[in-house]
Amino acid sequence: MSDTVPPNDPLSRLTSTEAPDSSYVSSSSLTQNSKLKIKSVFNHTMTDTSSALPALPYFTPPMRALSALTITLFALISLQNAHAQQVPLSPQPSERACPQFAALNTGKKHAHLSAVLEELYASEVFKEKAVSALGGAIRIPTESYDGMGKVGEDPRYEIFGDLHTFLRDTFPLVFQKLNVTTVNTYNLVMHWQGLDGSLLPVLMTGHQDVVPVDLATWNQWLHPPYSGHFDGTWIWGRGTCDDKSPVIAILLSIEALLQHGFRPTRTFVFAFGIDEEASGNEGAGEIAKYLESTYGRGSFAAILDEGNGYSAIFGENLLFVMPSTSEKGYLDVTLEVTTPGGHSSVPPVHTSIGILSALITTVESHPLPPTLLREGTPFATIQCTTAYAHNVPQALRDLAQTALTDDDALRKLGSEVAGGVLGGAYGAMVRTTQAVDLVQGGVKVNALPEKASATVNYRIAEHSSVDDVQRHLIRLLAPMAAQYNLTFSPFASRASVSAFSSSGHLTLSDPYASALQPSPPTPVGPDARPWRLLVGTIKASLNASRRTRGKEVIVSPMLSVVKVLTISLNKDTRSYWNLTRHIFRYTHMDDDTDAYNGLHTVNEAIRAEAYFDNIAFLTKFMLNWDEASF
Repeated sequence: MSDTVPPNDPLSRLTSTEAPDSSYVSSSSLTQNSKLKIKSVFNHTMTDTSSALPALPYFTPPMRALSALTITLFALISLQNAHAQQVPLSPQPSERACPQFAALNTGKKHAHLSAVLEELYASEVFKEKAVSALGGAIRIPTESYDGMGKVGEDPRYEIFGDLHTFLRDTFPLVFQKLNVTTVNTYNLVMHWQGLDGSLLPVLMTGHQDVVPVDLATWNQWLHPPYSGHFDGTWIWGRGTCDDKSPVIAILLSIEALLQHGFRPTRTFVFAFGIDEEASGNEGAGEIAKYLESTYGRGSFAAILDEGNGYSAIFGENLLFVMPSTSEKGYLDVTLEVTTPGGHSSVPPVHTSIGILSALITTVESHPLPPTLLREGTPFATIQCTTAYAHNVPQALRDLAQTALTDDDALRKLGSEVAGGVLGGAYGAMVRTTQAVDLVQGGVKVNALPEKASATVNYRIAEHSSVDDVQRHLIRLLAPMAAQYNLTFSPFASRASVSAFSSSGHLTLSDPYASALQPSPPTPVGPDARPWRLLVGTIKASLNASRRTRGKEVIVSPMLSVVKVLTISLNKDTRSYWNLTRHIFRYTHMDDDTDAYNGLHTVNEAIRAEAYFDNIAFLTKFMLNWDEASF
């Protein structure tokens, strides 16, 4: 599919000054225009000269030379002016490093509807309805747990039936007008058929489940965790931030559009899973199979799921918006050492715990090296940060600019970032991280430990792979297995690389079948029209909100190792990679001020105004996509 913006496309409303990629004219066009201007200059000069001066019988040679020189000078000056008019000044370094696009307000096709809905969303009647809808959803405790069984076998899924009943009662038009399908009993997939079947559909996703509330913490909540209480500022309860408010906001947007007679040109699909907070296998995993069988691989124009929001982290009047456009990979590796047991009064030189300690030290002393690639998401994030963040040292800003074209500067920039010059979260973006999180060994103080193990958690860099991590560990630990006279079995699919030994055994394994490759990065930049539409919609929504209007807005792609520089990884979208290259993980809220106490902890609450703003954003997102012709 071509990435040229059609003339009738809403993205064509981005002018050349708004879209850096379209601000230059071709050299052939410039040459032709310059020739025309030169010709007009010559004609104008001769005419003006002949009319202003008395006629001469002839030009003497010196006069002819002077006249020719004068005409030439006029031509050169005019040619210079022609170049100045046709070719704009070079973009500022920040524009080259981190292209920004203009706010994309709803076009003529839906302008009236958009204005009507903006007025509706500002009304107290609608706000009361929105608060009631979210509060009612919160009061249904759709908790999902690690280790849950399959749907139909584990009765803990049955609570989702209660939520579905509530949703049908609260959003009658959605369930009447859309084709609502249940996948694997409790997953909801809603099809809103568009009038133009040639346009790829857009998928908007969320999840119905919430993290369980520890009973021991109930007395720490300011309001009961499943009360859905509204105190005039905050809506309280588990799931208000993650992820029931986005789900309810989507449904409120659809219901409002239906109430005002909207019929989409483009097909929209909405999918809400049931176990994002656990494995995702019974939820998004099953939804993905259904969507791929129904629509096919690569059949969606874009996907919007929960993710990072915006933040004033780099300055009060500067909002940095960081939708996640890529996800790190994942791997858990257990190092297990087994050795003969016995009484500790006659120990070997090294027990299994001692050997394991040496292995851990080696692993921690040899992390995978950082790598920064120009085509990678971390490079784009670093460029946006160094270009626009006010508190970045000038030397680092200059280095980042030089790294756009200079390989030595690129390597130095990667090393600086890995070393923490922008903070630990940025350092984590350019490398595969490792953390030894679990250790087990020994059963009694006077008994030699027969088994000792440690589990290392890897978050795999965008440029790397599961195989890279496994090979790295084999290279590190095979010599140590030989040193301690251990047989060595690295990962189930790999053959042993050492012979049998009675001294013991070293095994490397993925104990939880956790291996997940890094996601394919979403295309971003001037030629990526879904990205431009998202950026434009975010900016238009922030400009329209009384909470954020008037602030500078910078939108940057982000690798999903961070949620505004706190850890977040791999949402349901990991199941949807086959459906589209254009996956955006974004929740329209201020990550610093709109969640009372964060996610997955006591006193989860969302600021009501942020919830209302998200409804407006999601509506604008749908209307802008409905006007797009790609």
